[in-house]
Amino acid sequence: MGKNLTTRKEDYSKWYNELVIKADLAENSGVRGCMVIKPYGYAIWEKMQAGLDKMFKETGHENAYFPIFIPKSYLSKEASHVEGFAKECAVVTHYRLKNAEDGSGIIVDPEAKLEEELIVRPTSETIIWDTYRRWIQSYRDLPLLINQWANVVRWEMRTRLFLRTAEFLWQEGHTAHATEQEAIEEAEKILDIYADFAENHMAVPVIKGTKTEVERFAGAVETYCIEALMQDGKALQAGTSHFLGQNFAKAFDVKFANKEGQQDYVWATSWGVSTRLMGALIMTHSDDNGLVLPPKLAPIQVVIVPIYKGMDQLEAISEKVDPLVKELRSKGISVKYDDRDTHKPGFKFNEYELKGVPVRLAIGQRDLQNETFEVARRDTLEKETVKASEVITHIEELLEKIQENIYNRALDYRDEHITRVDSYDEFKTLLESKGGFFLAHWDGTAETEERIKEETKATIRCIPLSDGKEEGKCMVTGKPSSQRVIFAKAY
Repeated sequence: MGKNLTTRKEDYSKWYNELVIKADLAENSGVRGCMVIKPYGYAIWEKMQAGLDKMFKETGHENAYFPIFIPKSYLSKEASHVEGFAKECAVVTHYRLKNAEDGSGIIVDPEAKLEEELIVRPTSETIIWDTYRRWIQSYRDLPLLINQWANVVRWEMRTRLFLRTAEFLWQEGHTAHATEQEAIEEAEKILDIYADFAENHMAVPVIKGTKTEVERFAGAVETYCIEALMQDGKALQAGTSHFLGQNFAKAFDVKFANKEGQQDYVWATSWGVSTRLMGALIMTHSDDNGLVLPPKLAPIQVVIVPIYKGMDQLEAISEKVDPLVKELRSKGISVKYDDRDTHKPGFKFNEYELKGVPVRLAIGQRDLQNETFEVARRDTLEKETVKASEVITHIEELLEKIQENIYNRALDYRDEHITRVDSYDEFKTLLESKGGFFLAHWDGTAETEERIKEETKATIRCIPLSDGKEEGKCMVTGKPSSQRVIFAKAY
């Protein structure tokens, strides 16, 4: 199974596209801009779902499900929201097909036009806030902490597997609160959950911050985000959490009786991460040999490959391996024993390296006699011989080491590519030659932000939450600035 991957240095974009397909993660479908997520790719997404879902539920959130269709009139109730999504909406106009009278095939029945067009959800704020109007009457109904796992459609013209597709999978949380402070704390809490998940499950270091007014979610008062850096020096927005103020409550007339018996509008948040996290995972860790997966998200954490001649040798190896497989599984470690006789060991080694399986064990006749295993780790490609009596403890420790190592490797790369710049010329030069995150002063105006974007294709990724205030001058206009912001080219 030759990998024949284009190298990252040769063509990073081509490397990514080839890897997604060759590692059996996803492929393009018969529908323009939509993807088929294959079982191995979906197994990674399921692990992401499980990890995040647990974190949501531990903080009091519940799952529900809302319609995929949104009446057009709902979308128009919040002006900035409809303006933000209008160009990406898919619209359902008819509800029936019929056979053409001339026998040419099926056509849309012109008599079956909907009274009101339906939008295929690009996001669910409007349908959910129409629902919350019925659910919320008094302060006793608050806070309302709801999440849904769903698909959404945003009619993208330029698509790319996982990173930008017309239809994608995600979770979207929508919460309602009695006070402004509660809602802000909720948005910040979710940001912390996203950062925790990215760093401790995905092994992807992130920077937490807020978006500029230009980059905010349509209809939000404040957008919080986590930004990650890919190996080609480009940024990827890995998750967002929005403080919506009372905008949607006012648009959909969602009021509650407070403790004093007075009517007030509720305060809202919304937040989400999508299957573009798969793209972040691939581009942060993988190499020219294929995927490199963090053990916490790998569908197969350990693979065991027998090396044998004849069925007698295979049976002897299987007798040795079966108890090991059971014990590893009893410890919560996902393991596969690949005893297929249709493929040679070399093919299997190549396959699991391409698919990023963190740990590979090989066992042959000499290992049986010596009571050893050959253990290979995917992140460094190092091999060692381990005694059979010590192999379980060794694997447990190795999985932890791999998780930590790939995080530290990504962190080192990220930190080496954070550059402080003070002049616009220096910024433009380093943006092309080095890439990465740039900490620079900005005068706070949309005009300067747009000028930088037009001239360099770099955008303000976030206003960092952790960066201390530092007086300075905008690198473009020389006007006063109270804090450096992060610029980068981005996906």
